[in-house]
Parts: sequence; structure tokens; C-alpha cells
Amino acid sequence: MSTVIQTQAVTKMFQMGDVSVHALRGIDLTVRSGEFLAVIGSSGSGKSTLMNLLGCLDVPTSGRYILDGCRVDSLTRNEYADIRNQKIGFVFQGFNLLPRTTALENVELPLFYDRTSRIENHRKAAEEALERVGLADRMRHEPNQMSGGQQQRVAIARALVNRPAIVLADEPTGNLDTRTSLDVLSVFRELNREGITVILVTHERDIAATANRIVELRDGLAIRDEATAGTNL
Repeated sequence: MSTVIQTQAVTKMFQMGDVSVHALRGIDLTVRSGEFLAVIGSSGSGKSTLMNLLGCLDVPTSGRYILDGCRVDSLTRNEYADIRNQKIGFVFQGFNLLPRTTALENVELPLFYDRTSRIENHRKAAEEALERVGLADRMRHEPNQMSGGQQQRVAIARALVNRPAIVLADEPTGNLDTRTSLDVLSVFRELNREGITVILVTHERDIAATANRIVELRDGLAIRDEATAGTNL
């Protein structure tokens, strides 16, 4: 399998007044195409900072970051925005769907920011993404007409519509009950079986156990990196 993510000695430091906070202290991480990886850790461990760096929402203080063959840690702001839109699909805890906007329109939205015009038929791509997550019959529904699980499926479809190299999910079950969480996790597992690379950020160990690899952070360091059986909940 090809390498889709590689970080080398990546650090991130924040200045809080006179105090320097070291959020990441030298992370070496390699993720291969088709992996299902969970990043876990308690609050303050650095997992959210790492997700922001991997998702090109922030830049490292030092170190190298190579995403799908492109070194991204030294790109300009506009180049960062472009590669983020083309290479990464995001799924957030809060869904981040536009109200009074149909599922189809929500999924279509990222395509309007893709300046490469890789995908010519926006509507068709959005329809296919919604079909992929089992929402063919909910395309014309607005968020307030859907359950939490259905809204998260819309968010997953939106993450897939640009055909990204990787899907990053930040606490995607955090606002869902147990049964709905299982339903959403089954979508991620099915997408992974189809070859999509998935990185799941969570503080819940039972959620992380559904992945095939777990990286655990503590105090900005990776203290554990091991393959798992990818158990079903």
C-alpha cells in the first residue's frame, strides 16, 4: 500500500502570554492508503492539535508533513486551502450542516471551493455520495427533518464528495446515543472496506477499538502505536 500521510518529528508550540505550551513534542506517524486508524488520548494529550495539522487547518512549528506525496508544511495559505479541499474530507462532532438547506445542497457545497474543476457534475457527485451512505431517500430533506444519525451520514457524504485521499473524523459520535453511534461507525467501517483511508479522533476507547490501528497520545507524545482486530461494538 502507498503512504498517504507521513509526519517526521512534527512539533506544535503555542504561546500563552509568557508561557510556551508544547502541544506536540515530535510526532513520527506513517499512515498507508486504506488504513482505519484511531487517534486516542485524554483532554490535553495533543490529539486535536494533531488532527488540525493532519487536516491542514494549522501548520507545525517544526518538522515535516507529507500528504499524499506532497510536502505541505511549507505551503502558502492559499496552497494550504487548496490541498485541504482536494485531499481531505472532514467529519465533525457537531455535523456543521447548513440549516434550511437540503442534504443534497450541503453535500454539494465543498465542490464550489475546488478551483481545479476536477469534478464537473456537482449534482451527480453529491447524489452518488449520499447514495453511498444510504441516504438516497433523504436528499431533499433539510437537517431539521433528519435524525442525528442521518445528519452525521450527510456530513460523511459531504466529506466524500471531493474524492479525498483521507477522511478525518473528529469525535464523530460525540453527539449521538449508543445505538446511533454504532450505525455511524458501521458506515466508516464499510467505507474503509471499500478502500477509503479513515482517521478517527476520539477519547472513547470502545470507539477506538473499532479501528484496525490505534495511536495513543499523552502530553504531546505518541506513547502507543499498534494494530488491532478492529472489533465490532
